[in-house]
Amino acid sequence: MRVNPDGGIMRATLLDHDDTTTTETSGLPGEPVTADEWAAHLASAIPGPQTAAMLALLEREQLSTTGRIDALKAWERHTAWIQAQQVRLLADIEAEALEATPNAIGWVDYDWNFACEDVACALRLSGNTAADRLAVATALEERFPTTVSLLERGEICYLQAKAVTEVTGTLDPEAAGVVEALVAPKMPAQSVGQTRRALNRAVLKADPQGAEVRHRRRREDRTIWHRATEDGMATWTAFLPTPQAAQLDAAVDAHAATFADDGRTLNQKRVDALYDLVVNRPAGTDIPAGGAAPGGRSAAVVQVTVSLETLIGADEEPAQLKGYGPISAGQAREVAFAPGTLWRRLITHPATGLLVKTDPATYRPTAETERHVIARDMTCTFPSCQMPAHRCDLDHIEPFNHENPTAGGATEPDNLMPLCRRHHLLKHRTRWQAERNSDTGEVRWRAPTGHTYTNPPRTPTT
Repeated sequence: MRVNPDGGIMRATLLDHDDTTTTETSGLPGEPVTADEWAAHLASAIPGPQTAAMLALLEREQLSTTGRIDALKAWERHTAWIQAQQVRLLADIEAEALEATPNAIGWVDYDWNFACEDVACALRLSGNTAADRLAVATALEERFPTTVSLLERGEICYLQAKAVTEVTGTLDPEAAGVVEALVAPKMPAQSVGQTRRALNRAVLKADPQGAEVRHRRRREDRTIWHRATEDGMATWTAFLPTPQAAQLDAAVDAHAATFADDGRTLNQKRVDALYDLVVNRPAGTDIPAGGAAPGGRSAAVVQVTVSLETLIGADEEPAQLKGYGPISAGQAREVAFAPGTLWRRLITHPATGLLVKTDPATYRPTAETERHVIARDMTCTFPSCQMPAHRCDLDHIEPFNHENPTAGGATEPDNLMPLCRRHHLLKHRTRWQAERNSDTGEVRWRAPTGHTYTNPPRTPTT
């Protein structure tokens, strides 16, 4: 490609699919010439390998304001095309994993589809995110060919395609197909929110008698989750039936109304009221029929790993709040010096920050060894997993020798790592392999595909 000094494109050469012939454009009448004209052309063109190669023509400095909007649309269409290719690959990976399940050799006590782990490690995603993308891709490939076609043509975005699978997740294939047929023609002109509303209306049309059945199925997905955000804050979320959500809102509002007018906003009072109701359980609050409210603080355990220097104020190094991540030194001291706080001393290496401890070689770790490994690693040591270590199994990296415990596989922290039950089984019943560097705390995993992934050590400052 060559560009005139004034921004006009003199000639662009593109290879055909078979790479044997070329097509040249040289400013002939009716063909795009300037960067703006190419942006307008690509904004409405069906995306594919050839048009993707032409995106390099959309140089920012040569575009007008109008051209930049068209270029943005062109890139978005090609993003959708790329995501459609990923959908097909993900569906193939999931299908191949299901065909290769080792249940045939007798392991029937677990879900043996570990495609999620391959995808999570390869794309640096959490296990839940990888599982979600696999599920969406499989549903799209198997049930919604029209939606995949729209995505591949760049006429809708991935979030719209994902909405189709989510809203119809509890429908049988026939009803889901009816919903797609009702909504698909309108989707190219809709936003994601409009598509969701249209899908919900179409579900009621396609299966008007199944609302209660769908609700019962969806109730099984109720859960609570959280994620750390910036500046020592977190988002705490519950997915639950609407009536329960309404009751929670009413209870929080009623308790917030009892607070003094002390300058807090209504939202601040509502958050404080929720915390008070759950953690402190104040006596005298209304309790549903059949419940009991003894009052007093609930027996909750919050674990913070922090250096002694930070505790005494000699430095301001961050601490680690189990399940959330780094917190400031001030927040750590607030937790540490709260009434009823219990301290346990753990020794860390001054250079690496890793916990240092040894214990006897017995198959089951002592309570002290278990506390040590949990505090050291904090989560499951599989790269994509964030399961808190206290909910994991402690796995021997070198197998414990039951016949001669002194021959190897000692039950000591350097030979132990927390693995959630899923990844514990993955390590022992598949060809995934793991080894831990006792000097750095790094755990290196090797997948059956030959790819390797590293799980770095967790310290109070990471």
